[in-house]
Amino acid sequence: MKSLLVTFVLFLFSVSLTITAQPKVTAIKSIGITVQDMNRSLPFYEKVFHFKLVSNDTIQSEEYSSLVNVKNAVVHLVKLKLGDEQIELIDFIYPEGKGYPEDSHSNDLWFQHIAIITSNMDSAYAWLKSNNIKNISVEPQRLPDWNKNAGGIKAFYFQDPDGHPLEILEFPPDKGNAKWHKKSDQLFLGIDHTAIAVSNTDESLKFYRDVLGMEVGGESENYGIEQARLNNVEGAHLMITGLHSDFGPGVEFLNYLQPKGGRTYPKNIQANDLIHWHIKLKVNDIDEIYRSLLSSGYITKTNIVRFLNNLPDGFKAAFMTADPDGHWMLLYE
Repeated sequence: MKSLLVTFVLFLFSVSLTITAQPKVTAIKSIGITVQDMNRSLPFYEKVFHFKLVSNDTIQSEEYSSLVNVKNAVVHLVKLKLGDEQIELIDFIYPEGKGYPEDSHSNDLWFQHIAIITSNMDSAYAWLKSNNIKNISVEPQRLPDWNKNAGGIKAFYFQDPDGHPLEILEFPPDKGNAKWHKKSDQLFLGIDHTAIAVSNTDESLKFYRDVLGMEVGGESENYGIEQARLNNVEGAHLMITGLHSDFGPGVEFLNYLQPKGGRTYPKNIQANDLIHWHIKLKVNDIDEIYRSLLSSGYITKTNIVRFLNNLPDGFKAAFMTADPDGHWMLLYE
């Protein structure tokens, strides 16, 4: 009997080790945005949102070119921080890529933004207008109270100098992370999430939840005049799903139920094109998660690149992949 008990305990222990050893994303480290001119983009993010400079580097190496799959790449990479969250502005000095599509809409599947939290929507909107930003939304919208999971949220979409969509967001007292409700004299507090347009929530969950190991935090079905004015898409009706890892901002799916027909992510996009964003993900076992992606039927953008001389981030191995709709990710260990 004692022998059976010991065997059972060892079995449970081995199962526990197997579960904890499963490859997963442990942190959403930052959001990468390809920009055309660092001398224009850096002052915009520093002046308008008061992002703080973390690092400012020029990268030119065979390993980095292999990682981003751009031959002979010379990259000016600036890391910025707002609150606890980070973004990376990536300017390809060589070779330059294609510009951001001028006719983009919020339901096109290349749509991606970061949601910057503000402590006061009215003041933030006035500040943005004084800095001559270009609207996407008609004006800030307060989502209606009938929407249990989104009612009372105030939001506004606009563009950065390259045409990348951005959002400012203010949560009511009963919604959002507790840290967004701490008293602060800052107008912009940090980044809550990056939002991506997806074609099918279930298919995206298979990738982000089942393979990458991220957790679902909540969902909401949004529609009505306020949503249409926010997204600047007539008749906008969305299923919104939020996910998160252990650390960092979340990822939010924007699945348009109506209108159908948003354009797909272009097949020929490279990391130096302005349409390119990537979510930078720290993983606990890069080789295993690479194998897991391939065995699940996903195609990676690059092979694993081993760095002999660590990048400024300090990672030793990394690769690029894309989700079912084409949104890019940089996974590193």
